[in-house]
Order: sequence, then C-alpha cells, then structure tokens
Amino acid sequence: MTDKTLDVITIGRAGVDLYGTQIGGRLEDMGSFRKYIGGSPTNIACGTARLGLRSGLITRVGDEHMGRFIREQLVREGVDIRGVNTDPDRLTALVILGIRDEEQFPLIFYRENCADMALSEDDIDKAFIASARALVVTGTHLSHPRTEAAVLKAIDLARKHGLRTALDIDYRPNLWGVAGHGDGESRFVESAQVTAKLLSTLHHFDLIVGTEEEFHIAGGSTCTLEALRTVRGHSPAVLVCKRGAKGAVAFDGEIPASLDDGQAGEGFPIEVFNVLGAGDGFFSGLLKGWMADAGWPEALRYANACGAFAVSRHGCTPAYPSGEELDFFLRRGVRRPDLRNDPELEQIHWSTTRHTRNAGDWSTMRVFAFDHRLQLEEMPGYTPARGGAFKELCLRAALRVRDGRPGYGILCDNRIGRAALHAASGSGLWIGRPCEWPGSRPLKLEPELGSDFGRLSEWAREDVVKVLCFCHPGDDAATRAAQEATVRRLFEAARRNDLEFLLEVIPSKVAPVDDTTTATLIRQFYAAGIYPDWWKLEPMTSATAWANAIAAIEEHDRHTRGIVVLGLDANEAELAASFAIAAAFPLVKGFAVGRTIFGQVARDWLAETIGDDEAVAQMAGRFARLCMVWDDARSSAGGTPFGTQTDAAAIGIGE
Repeated sequence: MTDKTLDVITIGRAGVDLYGTQIGGRLEDMGSFRKYIGGSPTNIACGTARLGLRSGLITRVGDEHMGRFIREQLVREGVDIRGVNTDPDRLTALVILGIRDEEQFPLIFYRENCADMALSEDDIDKAFIASARALVVTGTHLSHPRTEAAVLKAIDLARKHGLRTALDIDYRPNLWGVAGHGDGESRFVESAQVTAKLLSTLHHFDLIVGTEEEFHIAGGSTCTLEALRTVRGHSPAVLVCKRGAKGAVAFDGEIPASLDDGQAGEGFPIEVFNVLGAGDGFFSGLLKGWMADAGWPEALRYANACGAFAVSRHGCTPAYPSGEELDFFLRRGVRRPDLRNDPELEQIHWSTTRHTRNAGDWSTMRVFAFDHRLQLEEMPGYTPARGGAFKELCLRAALRVRDGRPGYGILCDNRIGRAALHAASGSGLWIGRPCEWPGSRPLKLEPELGSDFGRLSEWAREDVVKVLCFCHPGDDAATRAAQEATVRRLFEAARRNDLEFLLEVIPSKVAPVDDTTTATLIRQFYAAGIYPDWWKLEPMTSATAWANAIAAIEEHDRHTRGIVVLGLDANEAELAASFAIAAAFPLVKGFAVGRTIFGQVARDWLAETIGDDEAVAQMAGRFARLCMVWDDARSSAGGTPFGTQTDAAAIGIGE
C-alpha cells in the first residue's frame, strides 16, 4: 500500500447548506441562517478527514462565490480537492433547511441543473482513483445517466486498482424525481424504478450502508428483513443497517431471523437535537473502523459515537468530531445527554476543529499592532479622517513586509481603522480586532458592540476578538469579579459567533509584578471559565516568569493557539532583549508590537513633515527589522523560524 496516498475518496454531491438558526419554527419564518458545506459525499470526506483519514472528493462546483467557498472549506478541513472540478456553466447546489424538532427538518433542495449533477466520465481521473484505498459512492448520483456513468467508471477503476468500495444508499426521493420540491425532508417513497436501478448496481460494492427505509427502497419491500434478503441476493457486501435510537447492525453473511441478531456496537444515549447529517457522521466513524480492520463491533462503536455528535449539534459537517475529541468521548463517556452543552466536550471540539473556521499556519506570529485609539487621538494634528487614513498606511506597510508569505498579522480597530480593517479581510493576514474601551479600568468595552455584544454577529469570521484587561492578582474582590464577568461575557459571545478570542493582560500598569504575577492571573481567568485561543502577554524579563505563565496555560488548555508578546512602546533594543528570553518557549509564537513601529512615524505624518510613501517605508522598515529580530531569537533558542526570514533590503525597505 506504499503507493496509496489517500485512504478514502468519496464521489457525488457538493453544495452549500443554509441552516436556519431559529429552532422550532417553520422554514417560512426563519430570519437568519448559518452557512455550511453540505452534500453527503462532501460531509463524509470532511468527517473522515477530521478523524485522521486521508480523504479526497470527486465532484463539481460552480465558478462563483459558493463554489469557491466549498473548495476553500474543503482545504481547511484537510480534504484533497484534486477531484473537485469547477463547472463554468452551472451554479453550485444549494439547500435551505431548518430544525422544527428532533424529527422534522423542513428542507428545500436547489439543484436544478446544478454543478455536481453535471459530473461526467471526463471528471474521473485514473491516477486519482488509484491513489486511494477505498471509494465511497452515494445513491443520488445513480439517478441520472451522466452521473451514473461517472460513478460506474470510478467503480471500475477502483476494482482494477484494488480499492475497497462502499455505497451509502442515501435515498432522497425528490432527487430521484419521485417527490415534489416541497418534500425535501421526505425519506421514503416507493418506486419500482429506483429499486431496479439500485439492485442493478449493488454487486459492485464491498460495503452497503443505509437506514431501514433506504434498504426498503433498495430491496423493494417495506419489511426490513425481506428487503435485506433481496439485497443479499444481489450482493455479497457487508450490509450495515441503521436503526435510529436502536443503533445499527452489520450482516456479513446470511440475513438472520431478527435484526437483533446482527453484529452491533456500543450505543450512546444522548438527546436528539437535529437528525439531519447524522448518517454522514455515522458513515465517517464506520469508515474509520473499516479502514483499520477494527472489526464490526468496534467500527459500529465509532460510527454510533460520531452519529451521536451529529444529532446533538447544529449543522452537519461542523458537528462532526475530531479524532482527539472522539477518543476523549469514548474514554470518558456521556456526562450529560445534550452533548452540545457539555463544556468540557465543547472546548475540545472547538479547539481541535477551529482551524476549519480560521485557517492558517500561525506557528509564527509577526503582528503589526495599530489598533491604538487613545494614543493617536492625543497626537497633535489628529482628526478621525486623518487617523483612518494613517491606519490605511499601516496596513500598506504590513502587506509590504508580508509580501504574500504566511505568518504575518495585524491588530486593527473598527472605530478609527474601519477602512483598513475591511481592506485587510481576505488578504491572508491574521487579523485581531480590539473590544476594550482604551485605558478603562475596571474594564469597559467599545459601545459599538452593543450592551449584549450582539454586534459581534456582524464581524468577519476571520476577525479575532481581542480584549485588553488591566488587572493584577492584588485587585480587590469587587474589581476582579467585575472584570472577569465582562471578559467572560465577551468570551461566550465570541464563541457563539464562531470567533476566536485573544486575551491581553497587563499587570505591570496596576501594581508591582514578580515571576508569579502573570501565571496567577492566567489561572484566575481559567477558573472563571475563560479559555482564550490566544494570550497576549507583556515582555517578562525572566525565564522563570515565562515558564510559570506557560505552565499555568498548559495546566488548563493543551490546545491553546499560543502567546504573542506585546511591546509597551519599548525601543528595538529592549524588544530584542525580551524576545531573546521569550523565544526559548515554543508556546510563545511571536510578537504583536505597535508604537515601536508607528509611534514617531504617526507624529511626523500628522505634522505633515513626511508624506504617505515615506510613512509606509519607515513603518515597513521597522516592522521588517522586528521580524528579523524575532526570527534570530527563535533560531538562537533552537527553533526554526516559520517561512523565509524577512530581509528588509530584499523587499526594498530602506533604513
């Protein structure tokens, strides 16, 4: 198997799911939606990738925003997209749906002449198929001659190259033309034509998976045992029958007298929130076991657990667990039946899947922080318009230094820097956005967030919620409680909106500090239920202080993104000294420095003693030098800088 670079390739539907966010209402009354990738093969490709399998997808998407969204999201999920072709003439499929209750999910398919139904034999690449260990087909693409031909070609190549083959019956009556547009949630309508088509293909597969209703359509009988026996007469495949709350059973030989006599795996009693997409999560877990030859009871245990996650959360692919999350769940078991409200489980889910929301390799963080508001407002010559224009120059400097490479970012506010903030979106920069009212203690937040922080729903998904809290372990109880309450409310609001969270603490501006001060603060915030994705810490002057702070983080969250060091308007020599200490610790990913880079430049520019180009050149030069200082510090500490070391001369930056 050394030539096999993929474990699983799925083939078929790829679309965008617009999930209503109001639970319990009619689809007619939905007022807002969450956007996810969807389609059974796409969900399975993502679900298996999350579990550690090397997964690929064969499909088509449109040459438009939704098609690009699917391609980009698949990459974030770790799915190989060499088989995802762009159709210049057709739109990406769309599904609009809601959650009425645990069984009803009103659903409309927008798939008329959609991109994935134009899949043809030309889309099937022999080398791509040959690179995998298994091929998974879903039933919808057997419903049309063109897509059926593509599927059969893929199966033929799979057989020739020794792949395992699997079928998810995945019966959607209206996608076969036997139910109307308004019956998208229908799961079973009898059709002799559909049964005949399925029976003609079943002999191609080693594994066939379906609900009882799906085996009814495949076997042409509403008696499950009779339908399974008919299927067995057409295929020697292992048959896995999903039975809802009763779990699932596998049959690798003759069909017994009772479904209860099949091989079963451990089930998990949980609260059902949303059944849609549960089958794809189930199949993902099943494939994890099947591809590892784990035996059917163990494979079904994985499948049941993944299905449990799926029915307990909003959406399909976003609900599926990571491999680490699944392992944790299987070790610990069910603590509360509504898994989406289990804090420990949700923290692991968030931290091990957040790369699918805010992708990028942030193993090194070189951040130009120009989110300052008060410092600019106090400078002579400042006006809101001039301040906004200056922050656009800061962005130009950051982009010049970045020069298309990963590992660079900015901190930029919305109040003064709105134009720069919006222009940075989609640029590849890491983007942090401040929420604190400058200089406030006790902590107050920017009024633009709203008293309930509801305006976070308007933020770009790549924006990281950043809050600076001036705090100290010696704070009186009332001050500490008030500040922790504010930070926790903001943290929870950020999570509700799928936004990462950065907490900056500066104790030295409040009272004297020692080697334990920052570590004590970190433990206090974790005790308050706050789990930052990022920490921003002041430049501590001793290795002991850094070691204590990092120990405090790792005691509570092994998955934190990391730490960035702030600057406090230090000069370059002082920053170099602090970098030399911090860079010895791998959890410190880099720096987020502002006034050292822009302070004097801003004063000169506002005084009109330098122009735009000179301001950009000076800031880019200072930023580039700090990047080199950090990279040198990391190299000296035994680490490897991420990417190519920044060379100020090479990118045309003068001193």
